[in-house]
Amino acid sequence: MQYKSQAVAKPYFIAAIGLFIGQILFGLIMGLQYVVGDFLFPAIPFNIARMVHTNLLIVWLLFGFMGAAYYMVPEESETELYSPRLAMALFWIFLVAGALTIVGYLMVPYAKLAEMTGNDLLATMGREFLEQPLLTKVGIVIVALGFLFNLTLTLLKGRKTSISLVLLMGLWGLAVFFLFSFYNPENLVKDKFYWWWVVHLWVEGVWELILGALLAFVLIKVTGVDREVIEKWLYVIITLTLITGIIGTGHHYFWIGTPAYWKWWGSIFSALEPIPFFAMTVFAFNMVNRRRRDHPNRAATLWALGTGVMAFLGAGVWGFLHTLAPVNYYTHGTQITAAHGHMAFYGAYVMVVLTIISYAMPVLRGRAANSNRAQVVEMWSFWLMTISMVFITLFLTAAGVLQVWLQRFSTSPLPFMVVQDQISLFYWMREVTGVIFLLGLVAYVASFFVKGEAATLASSTSGRAGIGTQPA
Repeated sequence: MQYKSQAVAKPYFIAAIGLFIGQILFGLIMGLQYVVGDFLFPAIPFNIARMVHTNLLIVWLLFGFMGAAYYMVPEESETELYSPRLAMALFWIFLVAGALTIVGYLMVPYAKLAEMTGNDLLATMGREFLEQPLLTKVGIVIVALGFLFNLTLTLLKGRKTSISLVLLMGLWGLAVFFLFSFYNPENLVKDKFYWWWVVHLWVEGVWELILGALLAFVLIKVTGVDREVIEKWLYVIITLTLITGIIGTGHHYFWIGTPAYWKWWGSIFSALEPIPFFAMTVFAFNMVNRRRRDHPNRAATLWALGTGVMAFLGAGVWGFLHTLAPVNYYTHGTQITAAHGHMAFYGAYVMVVLTIISYAMPVLRGRAANSNRAQVVEMWSFWLMTISMVFITLFLTAAGVLQVWLQRFSTSPLPFMVVQDQISLFYWMREVTGVIFLLGLVAYVASFFVKGEAATLASSTSGRAGIGTQPA
């Protein structure tokens, strides 16, 4: 059964993909500036391109999470959304605020932007990933509160499932930990200590709850496996996530002036962080192998499986490679960190948002899945983006290893900029694969416009089960 209010998810998904394209374009600009230093200077300096690139990543993923929640919660709760009008009002507020912020970054010098937006009243700007003006941060809080109010009341009036409760717990955690972006102490050690409460506890804590809930929802729909089985896996995954992720924050406390015991706590618990991602991979493949139906949306199934694998490789394996204190002593702040960040974000969060969009958008358009021709294009986009990201990660890893050797480990270390010239070949290779990644993203968007005979809701197998709806 499809609920009318689920339609509010569609504009959130469209905005997410639009902002995703913008993020990749600015990533390519940055990549070229690594090797052609004056490219687009002074119109778009490197620091501005980087700020736009990372901020767009955060904003478009938030749009994706919000769209996914608006789609999932009514179906899980078996009731209409509490207020579709509020959802649409918040959509436009968030979109306009985000667009104005990006325009501000590009058109106004950052110091002037801080002066114009009240940073002298409460200094929150100038911190990596949290560069947003005070007004934007306040707007994000207002949107988050309205969003959570809407979802919580929907859940309270309907059925409560483990998936929707885990999703809501993750979303509430996302909002709560963002509040630490307003705390900017003068002491630099305290500043970095609490800064990680946003940056780490978002992506390696509460966001992983959202990831687990989204993946569980899609797997129920496309496999037909009993809800109880999938929910038991979900409990295991979120328990491992919270145990390892919260104390694993310590792997960021090695070199910022905190007590020495964080070297042990951070190393031990962050070394355990690959475990929930490995469990997620086993979970995804196990559920697909046990499937009781062949859902027509093969592309969504592929994205779901890819999410588990790439999240394990990016967040798990590449995270572990440089998380132990004796190794991190040499590798922190190098291109090895960038390699881990790129594959981890793509595997864990980009792919799961694309998974839910791939599953939900055809349903919102009145069909169980896109046509076979459209799905072939979409699966090509999967492989183009995923293989490109693997090579981006490998090239950055090679650049990072060489950087560590030449700059930090050798008996005659070279200056930073000399080393950058030595590893520029890897930056060129990364740029080429970035262009291929963009082509894959264009193919993903194009797949929704490819015509052909699609499985409709009425003609899909066995009524509600045909669109992947699992009875309680």
